[in-house]
Amino acid sequence: MRHTRYQGAIVEDGKLLLITHKHHEDGREYWVIPGGGREEGELEEDSVVREMKEETQLDVEVVRLALDEAAKPGGEYKRRKTYLCKVLGGEAAPGYEPELEASETYSIGAVAWFDLSDEDSWGEELKADSLTYTQVKKLQKVLGYLRD
Repeated sequence: MRHTRYQGAIVEDGKLLLITHKHHEDGREYWVIPGGGREEGELEEDSVVREMKEETQLDVEVVRLALDEAAKPGGEYKRRKTYLCKVLGGEAAPGYEPELEASETYSIGAVAWFDLSDEDSWGEELKADSLTYTQVKKLQKVLGYLRD
């Protein structure tokens, strides 16, 4: 188990970029916030910038920490840190998973922008995924797109 997953909430024009993980074995796909583990000696923000480039093909700048929370028990990580990111360049496209163990299990199948102001446009697949849906709802609130 890794300790912390470092994620990038890439937001542009009020839309959040998500990627799909597509499992090789059964073809199952689900939306996730891009991110992963930190390499030895790497600063948190640098790991987010690297992961965003690998997984989304975008060059980003970390703006600030948006969420720092305990991960769901029994998962690969103990904590999740989600950093708000600003696009500096590139075009969003499915990237790759450089870690051999992960790449043998899944690939990145798609990227899509989700309107943080319009939950009705997200689709049932995202809404049915309790982990990612919950994280996106928290980001909506923290970033001011959800009214109490």
